[in-house]
Amino acid sequence: MHSNLKKWSAEFIGTLWLTLGGCGSAVLAAAFPEVGIGLAGVALAFGLTVVTGAYALGPISGGHFNPAVSVGLAVGGRFSWGELPGYVISQVLGAIVGGGILFVIATGKAGAAIGGFATNGYGEHSPGGYNLTAAIVTEVVMTAIFLIVILGATAKRAAAGFAGLAIGLCLTLIHLISIPVTNTSVNPARSTGVAVFGPDIAVSQLWLFWVAPIVGAIVGAVIYKALLSNGKDD
Repeated sequence: MHSNLKKWSAEFIGTLWLTLGGCGSAVLAAAFPEVGIGLAGVALAFGLTVVTGAYALGPISGGHFNPAVSVGLAVGGRFSWGELPGYVISQVLGAIVGGGILFVIATGKAGAAIGGFATNGYGEHSPGGYNLTAAIVTEVVMTAIFLIVILGATAKRAAAGFAGLAIGLCLTLIHLISIPVTNTSVNPARSTGVAVFGPDIAVSQLWLFWVAPIVGAIVGAVIYKALLSNGKDD
């Protein structure tokens, strides 16, 4: 139980940091007058939360910070199914707390308006007006690639010590590609953590950002196991 508490705590803190750091950069800094960090800055911020979290907390829990990643790792044989519920609950709670902290900060000035609050969406709630089909394809494919990178970078045959960097850079690239489509989820916890404080449409569309990333993670894990795994070296 003591070991589990440490793992759950690491997943809680890591997912809180991912949500606060990534979504916080979008809400607070992306469009700040004259010196805003823009889309590229937000993409980098999400990647940096994963890099820092992976190296600081990965040795404790594996550094999932994402229910879809936990499912994909279980499908890929790198994670116990029995541990999945505790991880997912910790991740979602961490994301909600991170979203709550961001909400307090974002509303802490006169005339504050949170707008979309870095929530994910499709159709009228897509940053670029992309439809449901585009959103599904984007989230499934991006999450599948993310899992392939994670499984490859953490394999025993991979270069030691570089997994966190590869995974963080992959998440940065995913955001550079897909922010205009869905505002980039690939993470049901991150989506939930801001949706509960955002506009009503974000909650009504939240189902997609649970289903598509988890399906994508399963697809990625199956592809890796079937085509790329080297058995004992994984």
